[in-house]
Order: sequence, then structure tokens, then C-alpha cells
Amino acid sequence: MNLWIVILFLTSCVGNEEHLLKKASRLHNSMLTIDTHCDTPMSFSDSTFNLGVRHNEGCVDIPRMKEGGLDCEFFAIFISQGPRDSISYNKVHKKTIDTFKTLYKNVLSNSDKAGIATSVKEAIRLKKSGKVSVFIGIENGYSIGKDLSKIKEYYNLGARYITLSHSNNNDICDSSTDPAGPENNGLSEFGVSIVNEMNNLGMIVDVSHISDKSFYDVLKVTRSPVLASHSSCRALCGSPRNLTDDMLLALKENGGVIQICILSNFIKPSAPPSAEMIQKLKKLEENYGEYKMLSSDKKREMRNEYDKITHQYEKLASVKDVVDHIDHVVQVIGIDYVGIGTDFDGGGGVEGCRNVSEIKNITVELLRRGYSSKDIAKIWGGNFIRVMQKSEENALH
Repeated sequence: MNLWIVILFLTSCVGNEEHLLKKASRLHNSMLTIDTHCDTPMSFSDSTFNLGVRHNEGCVDIPRMKEGGLDCEFFAIFISQGPRDSISYNKVHKKTIDTFKTLYKNVLSNSDKAGIATSVKEAIRLKKSGKVSVFIGIENGYSIGKDLSKIKEYYNLGARYITLSHSNNNDICDSSTDPAGPENNGLSEFGVSIVNEMNNLGMIVDVSHISDKSFYDVLKVTRSPVLASHSSCRALCGSPRNLTDDMLLALKENGGVIQICILSNFIKPSAPPSAEMIQKLKKLEENYGEYKMLSSDKKREMRNEYDKITHQYEKLASVKDVVDHIDHVVQVIGIDYVGIGTDFDGGGGVEGCRNVSEIKNITVELLRRGYSSKDIAKIWGGNFIRVMQKSEENALH
């Protein structure tokens, strides 16, 4: 090939990429962008952590939200599954309330840059004033214990969704990944009362992490659209955490939305880990000991070391792979039922979008594939906003 043709070709490619990035930036300025799941509050137990400062570690902070053009982030108050007795329920309730407090403290100390939002109206107001919005979700209904009144307590503190379970079964429903298999055969009777109470309050029911049977049981009970706050498509990656095409069709009938999770293992099947990687991870565990027994600071150190090792050896999925999942949802059920829930700081991150400062790369890929500005606005928040507003409308006032 003639050298000048090569130069012209490369120049046109660079020029086109610059054009797409500029267009993506304009779009992010004009639309309300929402990520429905990150686990950044796990860092808040470190009293020195400041959400308003740009960090070299982790995935989310206010400066990088600004860089990436993300207006709204749902910060998940994550509670890992534990024993189901009154003493444990009291402990997890205290932990939940303490996390609310540290979250509020961190946002209020950066009130010139961010604010707590509980509605779309508040998020729009914050964007107009040049601030980012911090929404709150609760990951794992275990934090409710056996007390329905806890749901209203969390709602009044600002939580707008609850993920019914996490990696293990609980009193509400079965998890998609519990090694012991199903316990409740889906949604329990107590789980039915949980869904009803959430509907009554206008709180969104999050079906990520729950088993297939639990998912269908929820859809039979709920009178409001549901949210899969951080899930992807099982047709492209076989994780039980992902939704099948039949589940997508049921989600459409319900009027809900699936927010594509960008955790690499839920986007693209990973190759078996190398012997060297396994050896380093084993040594890491030997050095730190059992994770759940560590202090908050040591947990954070261990997670950072773990990320360094996995990033060194694992071939992450890419932004293109993420948009393949968006494409798949659009092909199966249409443009009105898909969004993005990164799971940043909970494992989320792919090549080209390892942290929140790089999320415009997803928009660039959407533009490259011919998605319209209107469709991109739906993906980056419009579809979730519909679900949130419908849940509010269906609440008993």
C-alpha cells in the first residue's frame, strides 16, 4: 500500500475518533447520566478517605466522575451474608446505619461538589448547579433482618433500591450463586411481604444476584417495574448472575430495566488462571489471612493488591464486549430496557473503562455503532428514570 494512503487512512481514523469523543462529551453535558451500582462506600470505613479528592486507587471519586461525565452514581451499602439470628441482625443493622452516616459525612464534607439525591428532580437540580449526585442503594436484603419496618427506615434515610440477596441465600429469596443450591424454592413468604412493602413505599426492587426462580417469583408479585442494577446477558456469558433471553422478555413485560454490569467475568468468559497467578493469589491470602477477619484498612489493602495481580495476568473484557451486551438486549427486547450499572469498586472495570473517568469510551463505542443521541440518553439514564418514576407513582401515599 502506498505510504501516503496509509498516512491518510491513519489520519482519518484519528480524526474520526476525536470527532466521536467530542460528540460523546457534548452528549454527556446535555443528558443526565446515571450509573446504578458501585461499591465505593466500602472505602468510607477508612476515616481518611475523601470522595472529593482524585485517587490513584479504586474506581470512583468526584473528580473522576467529572472527568468521565457521570452525573449520578448509586453508592451501594453492601452487607455480606451472615448468620440469621437476632444478634447478627442487630449487628448488620448497626453496620448499615453506620455506613449511611459515613456516606452522608463524606458527601456533606464535599457539599460544594456533590449532594445526596433521592429523586430525578433533585439530580437535575444538582447537575444545573455543577454538582454530582449521590444516590443510595442497599445491596443484600439481609440488612432488613426479619423486621419490615427497616425498609421504611432505610427509605427515609435515602435508599431508593434494595438488592434482595447477594452471593448466598437469605430469608427473602434464593441467590443465583449459593453453593448449597436453593433453600426457599425462589421467593419466600417473607420475601413476598418485602416486595409488597417496597412497592408501597416506592422503593425499587433490585433483582441482580437472585436466582432465576426468585426472579420470576418477584415478577409475579410486584406491581412496579423491577431493576437489575448490575447484571449482563447469559447468552453472551454463561454466569448464573446474568439474565437469560427468556428473563429479558419477562423483564420487558414487567417494564423493568437491566443495567449492564461491566465486571469482566460477567461480560466475557475468562481463560483459566495461570499457575503463576494462582501462586501469587495464594501467597496474598497467606500474607493477609481470612478476608472477613481483617480490619477495614487491611481489607482495602488486600483488595488493591488483588486488583494489581489480576490486572497483571487476566485479559479483561473490553468496552466493545460491554456494548455487545447492550446490543444483545436491544435486539431481544428493544432500546427501552437497558442501561449501565458498572459495579465499580466491587470488581467492575474492563479494558478501556477501568474507572469512572473513562466511561465516555462506552458512549464513543455506542456512537461508533450508530446509536442515536436519543437512544444513548435512554441507555445512560432515561430507561432507569422511567422505572424510578413509575415506582414512585405506584407508592401508597
